[in-house]
Amino acid sequence: MNSTHSPSRWEKGGSRSLAATRIFDVRGVEFRHPVRGTEREFVVIAAPDWVNVVALTPDHQLVLVNQFRYGTDAFSWEIPGGMIDLGEDPVAAGVRELREETGYTGKNARLLGSVNPNPAIMNNRCHLILVEDAVRTEHQDWDPDEEMEVRTLPVDEVYAWARAGRITHSLVLNALFLFEPHWAGLKAGR
Repeated sequence: MNSTHSPSRWEKGGSRSLAATRIFDVRGVEFRHPVRGTEREFVVIAAPDWVNVVALTPDHQLVLVNQFRYGTDAFSWEIPGGMIDLGEDPVAAGVRELREETGYTGKNARLLGSVNPNPAIMNNRCHLILVEDAVRTEHQDWDPDEEMEVRTLPVDEVYAWARAGRITHSLVLNALFLFEPHWAGLKAGR
């Protein structure tokens, strides 16, 4: 049975800092329900926007990185990506992150789409970028805590890894989902 009732938009009030880190701030944000009058403070993680890059090589492979992730205490196969600098265009940030992490550059960089990483507690967006004709032309320029393995795999093999649970980063899976129609068109010769 479907509900025909639309939820109410809570009214945002003031906010206060609960914690500040070098990556994000944790804020207590007041919200009031417009019908019930309920007032609550909710925790919101204020983070910069992120970018993830689907980099397609001329021979139809995707550029992947394998790196240690502190949150899961494990290695993770992903596409290149990172934080967008304040005021930086998402496509430019994607091109920069691809070059810095992998040494790859390419053509026709464009936005595939944008998603909310976790709208329940986070206020940022992740922008998913496609770069075509990606080739290794530069030296990698990692941040002080970065270290990664770079590998290219045929696109269909990357999708097989994702379906088999070998790629588990949700934002990478979002990017692969948004890239899929483009890939289907390339395979069909369009």
